[in-house]
Amino acid sequence: MSLGTPIPFLTGERLILRILDVSDCEGSYPEWLNDPEVSKFNSHHVLPYDREAAKDYVAGLRNRRDALVLAIVSRSDNVHIGNIALDRINLLHGTAELTIMIGSKPHWNKGLSKEAASLLCRHGFESLNLHRIECATRADNQGMRKLAEYLGMRQEGNRRQAVLKEGTRHDLVEYGVLRDEFYAKFK
Repeated sequence: MSLGTPIPFLTGERLILRILDVSDCEGSYPEWLNDPEVSKFNSHHVLPYDREAAKDYVAGLRNRRDALVLAIVSRSDNVHIGNIALDRINLLHGTAELTIMIGSKPHWNKGLSKEAASLLCRHGFESLNLHRIECATRADNQGMRKLAEYLGMRQEGNRRQAVLKEGTRHDLVEYGVLRDEFYAKFK
């Protein structure tokens, strides 16, 4: 259940990252996961995703300590444009996996994922005391590969034919960045 207007958690120049709230499920968020273009490179658009499934997912986030899932909100118009997460957080090892989705197509190709990801990675290193942040993406996902490189991530591996999407097998490329490498790039 929503407790009113969600408050900002991290604030950038053009974006606010805030807790993903059940009220977000009444907007376009569930539709993004049913859009084949938005979901082209992620694991969604396999089964239909409705508002109730979205509400269940968001409600379940409150009890998780292994994931920090945030809404990406445009400061200029206060619109929820996507989600970003540090997932599979392991505080013992100091690791987490970065995931991001800009669902609002009018906000594509504006560099917003760079701002959101750098904000969240900095938070991960500074506040969660992470040592390493990683991501994996399909080899043909040039946008995510460029984002990983922007964040100072190094390509570390390739999982051959690890993903099946719409009847086609795809390789997954793995990236990772250590805290010192991130700070060397983003002082």
